Amino acid sequence: MTNIVDFSGKPFHFIGIGGIGMSALAYVLAKRQIPVSGSDLRSTHITQRLQSVGAHLLEGHHPTHLEFFLEKTEPIYQELSTTAVGVSPVQKVSPGLCQANHSEVVHKVEPPLPQVICSSAINPINSEYRAAQDKGYPIFHRSDLLAALIEDYDSIAVAGTHGKTTTSSLIGYMLLHSGLDPTIVVGGEVEAWEGNARLGHSPYLVAEADESDGSLAKLSAKIGVVTNIELDHPDHYENLEAVIDIFQTFTQRCQTLVGCIDCQTLRSHFQPDISYSLHRDAGADYSVDKVSYHTNGTTAQVWEGNKILGELHLKLLGQHNLSNALAAVAVGRHLDLDFEVIASGLANFEGAKRRFEYRGQCNDICFVDDYAHHPSEIKATLEAARLQVQDSKRIVAIFQPHRYSRTLTFLPEFAESFNKADLVVVTDIYSAGETDLGEITGEDLQKAIATHQKKVYYQPTLELVSQFLTQNLQPGDLALFLGAGNLNQIIPTLMEFYQKTDKYE
Repeated sequence: MTNIVDFSGKPFHFIGIGGIGMSALAYVLAKRQIPVSGSDLRSTHITQRLQSVGAHLLEGHHPTHLEFFLEKTEPIYQELSTTAVGVSPVQKVSPGLCQANHSEVVHKVEPPLPQVICSSAINPINSEYRAAQDKGYPIFHRSDLLAALIEDYDSIAVAGTHGKTTTSSLIGYMLLHSGLDPTIVVGGEVEAWEGNARLGHSPYLVAEADESDGSLAKLSAKIGVVTNIELDHPDHYENLEAVIDIFQTFTQRCQTLVGCIDCQTLRSHFQPDISYSLHRDAGADYSVDKVSYHTNGTTAQVWEGNKILGELHLKLLGQHNLSNALAAVAVGRHLDLDFEVIASGLANFEGAKRRFEYRGQCNDICFVDDYAHHPSEIKATLEAARLQVQDSKRIVAIFQPHRYSRTLTFLPEFAESFNKADLVVVTDIYSAGETDLGEITGEDLQKAIATHQKKVYYQPTLELVSQFLTQNLQPGDLALFLGAGNLNQIIPTLMEFYQKTDKYE
């Protein structure tokens, strides 16, 4: 395995290119006119977007997919072998061989091997991965490529257990609005740049930095942002101390650390160069007062130390999103942006998909999709949802637990997370590739929630969830779909049902 990612023109092949993190990186490379190919099990709107910018998509997983660029470039390199003209620095050239009857030196030129990119989701027995190993192809983890891109720019890397996607999107949108034309790589889709990535032409890169598999420790950014720190991935980390260690490595590699001191773990173990807080008395560099949370968004007065910067208006709901926006303010001011420019940019940000994403309203039932899958995220999302409904209306929370290890580890916390909901529906656990060891089920979670919540129902399959909701949703309900799995696939079918059937007349 080589240790250097090469951006000079050598092709890249992504195993599992359709993943939200993989596709963002592939998009940036393709837009930089670097040859990109990738394989995945099915075509999606994400892979179709990649194809529209020149990436080559191959269906399924097969060792021959690795040879896409070798086959395409072989005739070119055969010609180069004869002429030895235009050989680039990345092409391998063997020593010249003198021929007997003339003095021309003939060079043997070989097509460059593609750089193979994979994520932690790729099983080591994947046929493409094994073939790449056997043939000695350069193989990189997704995080190695992200780390190389971050070092290629004046980068802002946003880390944290919760709020990474929204905060990095807010910062990216703010820089875009200010005219700084950033490159953006995030873990969610944003309407403003029609996907999960964009290529800018300035030195700035805004990237979401994921801690789930420990790869956060590879990243070195000009500005590092940490929103909060909790244990969220017990499949990888034994305890919170192990998570703190990874974040400490990350923060030590960043030139400037922006951190939220409302997080007790961050406040106790880190010393941000620039701090922010929702509380004026916290002593943070950036803080707020005169906060108003309402059905259409959030307003607050923003302070820089003891100086009032002005008023911030957000379309985003809840105090967690005000905190995310305050992180963007801190970054913007560090980059010498006027507060008026910062505020006008943040005021127009609509949010990322699957982050309290409004999907539509049918028969006076509001359908909202949210990625929340950790107890803290569920609490924050339900608090934001409560702002949207009147006391006489219901919040119906439909939750698909994500990973057996997370559900088992946080069972007591999950049990207390749904108190703001009026009715809860729990499905079976979405494995996300984990093996079911028989230690925990969705029904176990439903019973735990029932000790704190009267109306909680277990519907194991998505089909049964749909049937239950067609019989139990009422006009005025906010149907909130929670989880990082595939629960949101049933939303279009339910909306179609309620568009066609006025069952309450």
